This record gives sequence, C-alpha cells and structure tokens, in this order.
Amino acid sequence: MRKLLKFLTGRLFISLVLILLQLAVLINIFGFAKNDAFWIQALSTLSIIMALVVVTRDLNPAYKIGWMLIFMIIPIYGGILYIFFGNRKMNGVIRDRLKDFNTLYEEGMAQVPLPDGLPMQALESYDPLLARQAQYIDNTSGFSLWSNTEVQYFALGEEWILDVLEELKKAKSFIFMEFFIIGVGEVWNAVLAILLEKINEGVVVKLMFDDVGSILDIPPHYERTLRSLGLEVVAFNPLRAHFNSRLNSRDHRKVLVIDGNVGYTGGVNIADEYANRKIKYGHWKDTAVKLKGDAVWNLTLMFLQLWSFSSRERFDFSQFRPTVKYKTDGFVQPFGDNPLDNQNVGENAYLQIINMAKHYVWITTPYLILDNEMVTALKLAAQSGVEVCIITPHIPDKWYVFAVTRDNYYSLLSEGVKIFEYSPGFIHSKMFVSDDKVAIIGTINMDYRSFYLHFENGVLFYGSSVVKTVKEDMEQVLEVSQQITLEYLNKRMIYKKLAGTLLRLAAPVL
Repeated sequence: MRKLLKFLTGRLFISLVLILLQLAVLINIFGFAKNDAFWIQALSTLSIIMALVVVTRDLNPAYKIGWMLIFMIIPIYGGILYIFFGNRKMNGVIRDRLKDFNTLYEEGMAQVPLPDGLPMQALESYDPLLARQAQYIDNTSGFSLWSNTEVQYFALGEEWILDVLEELKKAKSFIFMEFFIIGVGEVWNAVLAILLEKINEGVVVKLMFDDVGSILDIPPHYERTLRSLGLEVVAFNPLRAHFNSRLNSRDHRKVLVIDGNVGYTGGVNIADEYANRKIKYGHWKDTAVKLKGDAVWNLTLMFLQLWSFSSRERFDFSQFRPTVKYKTDGFVQPFGDNPLDNQNVGENAYLQIINMAKHYVWITTPYLILDNEMVTALKLAAQSGVEVCIITPHIPDKWYVFAVTRDNYYSLLSEGVKIFEYSPGFIHSKMFVSDDKVAIIGTINMDYRSFYLHFENGVLFYGSSVVKTVKEDMEQVLEVSQQITLEYLNKRMIYKKLAGTLLRLAAPVL
C-alpha cells in the first residue's frame, strides 16, 4: 500500500496524468469535427497529407506501417497525433544547441591528437572485413580504433560493482559517471560514500543520469541533494508535464571514467537489482567490461559530448586524455550512438557482424523487437549455414515487451534461428560474439528504442581475449537456458498470442 501511495503521489504519475489530460483536451477540442462535414474533411485531409509525409520521409518501414495503421483506424485524429507525437525532427532550440555543441566538439578535438593510423592498418592485416566495420564506426560516429588497451570482462553485475568500488578509491583527478538508472540502495550508497571521500580530496565528480530512467528509484529533486554534497550533476532530458516526441529520447548509456585511464561500460546500472542485492525477476544476469589505456579516451569523449550538450559547459579536452600506457589486447573501439543524427550506428554495427559471420553469431538481449532489416539479416545468416543463437529472458521485467519479444520468435525459428530463454531469471546483458574474432558489449538492446530513440554506447573488440571470454560465458548461460521451439510457442493461450501480435504492430510508434 505504501509503494502504491508513493507511486500515485510521485512526479512520474502526476506528469503522466497531466499529459493524458492535455491529450483529452486536444481530442475534446476537435470532438466537434465528428458532427461537422467541413471539419471531418479538413482533418481527414490533414491525415492524408501526414500519411504522404510519412511515406516520403527516410524512415524505417515498420515505423511507417505503424503510423499508416493509425491513419486508417482514426483518420480524423491521425494527422493531429502525428504532428504532436510522430514528428521527430529537432526543434529550433535543439538544433541551435546541437550546432553550438558541434562547434565546441571540433574545437576540443583540435586540442588532442588522434590515433596515428597504425591500429587500423594492423586490423586490416588481421582481418580486412573487421577493418571495414571499424572504418564504418569511425566514419559515422567519429570514434577511433585503438590498441594499447587492457580489457577485463565481468560476467555478473556483482563482480563489476566490487571492482568499480576499488578503482573509485584510486581516483586522483576526476570521475565521470553517466547512467540510465541510479537507484538509492545498498549499491548506490557504497558508491556515493567513496565519491564524497574523493570530493574531499579535491577530485572532480561529474554525474549524469537519465531523469525518466531514475525517476522511480530516487527521491524527488535528488540532483539538488547531490549538488549540495559537492557533486556536479545533470538530470538528462528532464520529464516535463506536456507531451512531445523528445520525451522519448533517453540517455540509456552506461559510462564510468576514472582519471582518463580506466573506463567501464556494459549493461549494468547503479542499482541493487543489477548486483542481485534485490531480487525482482529471478537471477539478474548482466555483464560489463573494464578498459585501461588509450581506448578509454572514446568513453571520455562521449561523456563530455553529452555533458556539454546538456550543461553547455566548455572544456579543454586535452586535460582528460589517458596518461598511462597499457599492454595491447587486440583492438578496441568504444563508440556512441544518438538520435540527433540520421545514422543508426548501433543497429548497423550489429548487422555487419551478422552479415560477416561465417560460422556462428551468438546474441544476448533482454528485448527482441526487430525491424525488417534485422529480421532479414538473421534469417539470411541462418539459411546460409551460420549458427545464429539468441538468448532472451525467461522471467520478463515488462509483460507487454515480453509478449512482443515472443511474437518475434515465430519467423526466426521457422528459418533456423535458435532461441533460448535464460531460465534462472532476467538476462539484461546486450552482447554479440562471432567466429572467435569479434564481440560487442554495451547498452544497445535489440529493439526500436535503442536503435532509433535513445543515446546508446558499446565497445567493439576485434581479436581480443574478451571475445573468447564472452563466448565461454554464453556457453555457460546456454547450459541453464531453455530452448524455445515452435511447438512450445503454439501451446500458449490464444490471448497471449493475440496480445503479442497487436503490440508488435504498435511497437515502432510507441
């Protein structure tokens, strides 16, 4: 009862209620149109115009189909809904800020040297196809390929947080933290205690968390409390009680950088369930990676990019460069993706791995909500004799997403893709591994929100020891996972099948 009362009086619920009231007012304003031939014709014409806009714009086909269904089902209001919810172009304020940020970024990059090209040349000799993928990431996102980097893989969130706590204690100059969720509890309290000690020692601590992602896990206006303690804090894209499509763009990244020499990323947020200190959906399986050396610069850079964009703070980029050289462990390329450009870097990185695979490609993802390009690539790989194996949760965190995930199984299974569900609980890790040569670890779910709406990041490993370690970890996961078959799916209740199909149609526009 206490939790329910807290939710009903919380900022998220109140904001949602106000947004729904605005939507109701909008519908009421145009309600008279049902009884007026002129307005029926005018609004229907608007829907037709918006439908033509959707068809001619460079958008994902599934997104177009979703809006076409809305225009068909509610032709009077479809155009109005698209204007408010479907138009994802940046408004003038955001465009100006982005232009200003690009100027700052170019000025900052001029202050620091880029790689000398040797890592790319060496990767070209190791595997030309992998070098092509690395070049794509560099060309589209600006994040370079590096060597001189040590790597360490964490198969569980609880292992990751223990290592993080030890490294935080060693900080001498600065700590950058960017997470989708921070949640008050045992894990965050342990981190915060060390951060406060470091601040007293003169270490600069910058923390950025997503406002909507963290809204249920922290007290109201928590950023003010943290600032009073000495942290520099940004609550990314604050929730406003009015509807607009920009509310969908969340900061889903997980980045932690210490003194420019140590960096972490992966699927783990700073909250108790990620370290199994609080059990919500059975055993929580998550993964992360630690970098030490030159490649940390990419993580630092992507943090500074979004921090500058959000706070407008200017930086001398050179002061945050790595200062310690480490032993090379293959080639490492951290990269970021964002919804402010027209590049689907995260999805394309996944597609390239699938298309280049000769023997196998294994995948873990908590959600499986795919567009036509991804479905086609997975099917084609399986039909070509590549072992395509996808691991998803058996105990979901969101029933409606789970329904869509399972609805996506059908076409994949029928073409030879193998699908397993992690029986002990919820697998939250987002990873690819292929042919003992390449792996991705990061924050990018296989769904529309990660591919098209969110700020995301990942790390590509080419010829690194991490590739072998990730494969070994997946092998252990498969041993405790249940293989899903078409026969198993067909035994489900009819209402579950129907719910999955209907939600799948709506998924691209939600």
